[in-house]
Amino acid sequence: MTYPFLNRLRVVESSAFIAAPLAGLTLAQFGADVIRVDIPGGGIDYARLPRMPHPEGRGRSIYWAGLNKGKRSVAIDIRKPEGRELVQALATAPGPDAGVLLTNIGTPWLAHEVLAQRRADVISCTIQGNADGSTAVDYTVNCATGYPYATGGGSRERPVNHVMPAWDVACAYQAAFAIVAAVNRRQREGVGAELKMALSDVAFTTLSNLGVLAEAELLHEERPSIGNHIYGAFGRDFATADGERIMVAAISAGQWRSLVKACGIGEAVAATEQRLGLDFDDEAQRYEGRDAIAELVEPWFAARGTLDAERELQANKVCWGRYKTVGELLASDKRVSTENPVFERTTTPGMGEHLVAGSAVRAPAMERAPTRPAPTIGSNTDEVLAEVLGLDAGAIGRLHDAAVIAGPSD
Repeated sequence: MTYPFLNRLRVVESSAFIAAPLAGLTLAQFGADVIRVDIPGGGIDYARLPRMPHPEGRGRSIYWAGLNKGKRSVAIDIRKPEGRELVQALATAPGPDAGVLLTNIGTPWLAHEVLAQRRADVISCTIQGNADGSTAVDYTVNCATGYPYATGGGSRERPVNHVMPAWDVACAYQAAFAIVAAVNRRQREGVGAELKMALSDVAFTTLSNLGVLAEAELLHEERPSIGNHIYGAFGRDFATADGERIMVAAISAGQWRSLVKACGIGEAVAATEQRLGLDFDDEAQRYEGRDAIAELVEPWFAARGTLDAERELQANKVCWGRYKTVGELLASDKRVSTENPVFERTTTPGMGEHLVAGSAVRAPAMERAPTRPAPTIGSNTDEVLAEVLGLDAGAIGRLHDAAVIAGPSD
């Protein structure tokens, strides 16, 4: 579902993979009219896995459809000069809420200085791999952050990559915020903006914001690999009697007291504190004594089935979560269902009916519009060219005849 905050804003998106499309999706979820520009037949990520099965060959990409909900699609052959001219015209169309480009495709003809010749107050946001223009993706950036050495038993000999593209996601949200900020400034001062964001800069500035860089520089320490323990406090996963696993977190003093009460280990904790010379009311000392604490908590979980453990944890207000597959999450968790207002059901062409998410922001006093499913390539070509550029049916027809543009069936 979408909010009407950005209802008049039009953003032209020329992108692939995750960071830029997710930035466009974020803007669309707040009401912006995001117009994707792709080559006829789709770009390099249009058929990316996972895909729907199809009896005649390649089915629709579930991945692409997820990232492009709520957008309009224009199919333009940018290999032709006439096609490039159309994209430039769309990106620099007149109007106070137009003239915004989002891209991660570094082509000279979409450079900010080129677009600014057509519209002085144009706003462009270009997402790069590295700030020098060299290629990088989430995985090649992540390997330089130090996290693979500390993740899930990772080491220098056997680093462990995380599976979620965290830097792409962080970059996307920063890019969307930067565009809104630039639009706000243009409304106040009448000037455009050239915005550039490198994926590596997003990763490394995040390390700074979280204190990881200062930790290495000032303390000369590297984060150790500690399995599923929570760094700096107490938290770990435990197995129940029926083989499930539950994660508990005791970061705050209240969470710690709740865990001790639920597990009935108050006396054992006091004895362990005395033996080790530690005060577990302090989160840093809980971290230091994490293995000893885990030895006290582990038997409590091992003696109980999952449902019994969950009931007692909930009754004592412990901070906990159960490990689940995505299928189990869909089947059993009301947080991922239409009982949660951020989710709804929709029908995507080529995929059928399924659950989709709108914006995670909840604004109870505002009405949310239903999320439009992802378009097929070129499904909005004619309407966008007529609406934004004022082309009549004859001009659009000639562009079709010359194979400069395409519709959904071309």
